[in-house]
Amino acid sequence: MSRLTKKERDTEIYYNQSDDPVQIRTHDTKLIRKLTALSEDLPELCQLVEEDECSGSYYDVNKNCISVHVIRPYSEERRKKQSEWAKENGIQSKKTM
Repeated sequence: MSRLTKKERDTEIYYNQSDDPVQIRTHDTKLIRKLTALSEDLPELCQLVEEDECSGSYYDVNKNCISVHVIRPYSEERRKKQSEWAKENGIQSKKTM
């Protein structure tokens, strides 16, 4: 088994307008953990279909469980204000902990 590079560790989401489930193939360990937990809690909505030899997983997921958020990036001014507020209120980022 060869180890995948970060660029090769992709996530593919197959979504169409029909009633079919969303098909997700991923090597993202955080997403795999979330999908595994969902499949254990609600097996009627999320099923593990297959695992591959490169630590990837393939799931069928009910469309009601999927949401895509598209957001605009924060302006530099907003980032600076939030950073100052966090410092004043004793909130540290995960990177500095």
